[in-house]
Amino acid sequence: MTSPADPPIGGDSSGQKKLKLLAVTACPTGIAHTYMAAEKLSQAAESLGIDMKVETQGSIGAENVLSDNDVRDADGIIIAADKDVDRSRFVGKRVLSVGVSEGISHPERLIEQVRSAPVHGGGGGGGSAEPVSGGGGGKERSLAYKALMNGVSYMIPFVVVGGLLIAISLSLGGHTDPKGGLVIPDDSFWMHVNQIGVIGFTLMVPILSGYIAYAIGDRPALVPGMIGGWIANTGDLYDSKAGAGFIGAIVTGFLAGYLVLWIKKVKVPKFVQPIMPIIVIPIVATTALGLFFIYVIGRPISWIFEHLTSWLSGMTGTSAILLGAILGLMIAFDMGGPVNKTAFLFGAGLIATGNQTVMGMCAAAIPVMPLGQGLATLIRKRLYTEQERETGLASLFMGFFGISEGAIPFAAARPAQVIPANMLGGAVAGAIAGMASVKDAVPHGGPIVAVLGAVGGVPMFFVAIAIGSVVTALTTVTLVDLSERKRRGAPLVDVPGGSEPVLAGVGAAAGGAAVAADSLQNAPAPAATAAAPSPEPAADEDQVLSGYLTEQTVKVQLAAADKEAAIHEMATLLATTGKVNDVEELVRTALRREAQGTTGLGEEIAIPHAKTDAVDSPLVGFARSSEGIEWGALDGTKAKLIFIISVPEAAAGDEHLRILALLSRKLMDTGFRERLEAAPDDAAILDVLREVQ
Repeated sequence: MTSPADPPIGGDSSGQKKLKLLAVTACPTGIAHTYMAAEKLSQAAESLGIDMKVETQGSIGAENVLSDNDVRDADGIIIAADKDVDRSRFVGKRVLSVGVSEGISHPERLIEQVRSAPVHGGGGGGGSAEPVSGGGGGKERSLAYKALMNGVSYMIPFVVVGGLLIAISLSLGGHTDPKGGLVIPDDSFWMHVNQIGVIGFTLMVPILSGYIAYAIGDRPALVPGMIGGWIANTGDLYDSKAGAGFIGAIVTGFLAGYLVLWIKKVKVPKFVQPIMPIIVIPIVATTALGLFFIYVIGRPISWIFEHLTSWLSGMTGTSAILLGAILGLMIAFDMGGPVNKTAFLFGAGLIATGNQTVMGMCAAAIPVMPLGQGLATLIRKRLYTEQERETGLASLFMGFFGISEGAIPFAAARPAQVIPANMLGGAVAGAIAGMASVKDAVPHGGPIVAVLGAVGGVPMFFVAIAIGSVVTALTTVTLVDLSERKRRGAPLVDVPGGSEPVLAGVGAAAGGAAVAADSLQNAPAPAATAAAPSPEPAADEDQVLSGYLTEQTVKVQLAAADKEAAIHEMATLLATTGKVNDVEELVRTALRREAQGTTGLGEEIAIPHAKTDAVDSPLVGFARSSEGIEWGALDGTKAKLIFIISVPEAAAGDEHLRILALLSRKLMDTGFRERLEAAPDDAAILDVLREVQ
């Protein structure tokens, strides 16, 4: 329903104001659905006689960016996105926020709904405008998930930079010392490198907390979130020997974000409103959160871990295997947090008494988490984003030097799967070290202490680490795989920054299944390969899709009647180019991608894709099916126009992503699809596809 005061849709000949709308489309990976939603919204607006400008936030960057003038003149803004979109530029405008699949499936309905959408009065992040759910986990789940992923994505660079600098300084400038572990001489060059790394690690926890809060409560929540995270990580403030670590940061991040949202709802005099977001809200939220953590949360944490230390002290005479398993569980639980520190300080304190076996148990468990999580990204690559795989390599390096924090990004992103896997592997490593009476003379862990000669029982020390790491890796991939099968159709985590901050790569309630179809998990992320040159196809005016699709890779009619057979037939079609070295592996990779979420995009279109070294260079194939093939599309249509895209693991640049974006947008043109379906032969099909540019 609209009121007489509302601008009429499309205007009319009487000269009434024509409705002007803006839109922003974005999906976690910024590929097909970003551009499909943009094209659908543009088409719907044109058919209704409405002016609309659509900004796409895709993998190749933001395009058609909305200017200040655009926003000033707009009657409403539609955000069709499954990742965080900054709304601060839309203050005072009607903002409708939905999942990206809604933009594809119901563009006309969104254009009608935006006219009665709530006026955005805050800035950016979540919670300001009431989102319309397209079905899924619900608003709160989506907001919490995106907030957590946002924090993880911003935290990752601090973990990697800090951890690697510490590891390098220890390896090149450190030596073992019974009292100080691995020690670097004061005022040396490597001590300064180490100190820079320590700063990165120190900032890691408040960054996690701050950006969780930011995703929930926007800019006013950033300061209380970061200061709250610092307090959580500084045990001295509440008489604890160890801070609450990354788990405490997650708690303070959510508390800060929701506290700010609550304060925003408080009615204040008009003259106070301008200073609320920059003075009042940050001061009130920071003070309240800080005192609450110190007096309400911090003191009990301190009491619990003091008694936990006393309990451990009473276990020294019990079975070494049991004690090793318990210490391993504790070391692995929070990776530098209070539980970890309690076990570590217990083991380190016994070194001075001549008991080095307890520290040996701890030292074996310490590297298991980063080594196990790094190994997991290698053995089941399809479960991880490009950035997560890169973080996994850094995690392996940190694990060698006993830096357990290298596994924190994985634990923060998937706590229900990663923390139990870490604890199981840590318990196994600790138990084996206890059984073998492994000794460690310095308060540090990881293979580096054995290399530097501080470990007694070196062979079993490495056996304990290896078995624990493998247990962690296998358990992790099993639990993650089971989790993804349960939420079939939801996107895998994308820790923004990577391909985008995660959070990046964050799922949303609306249109989860559609996002999964868009999750080009098997295509290389441009952010990770930006320094490398894009593949250069030979110059030729008649090239189709930059030369990746040729007459050899076009088939007028598929013989296959089901999805698996169709993918196999199209992989065989690509093989006729001589650039496919393993057809079966190409098929397996494409099918694994389908298992994560259908690539049936609706509108009788499917775009299966695979990133695999089974191809020597990027390839695109196209085929038609007159009867249509069931592909699991959201709109229930069978796929009649099928493209297959495959790129090698080492493919550089973002040319293939650009082609996919152009193709996705063009396929929303009904006339283009009709011409593609009507083309009588290979040559005619190629002529139609030349329109994609």
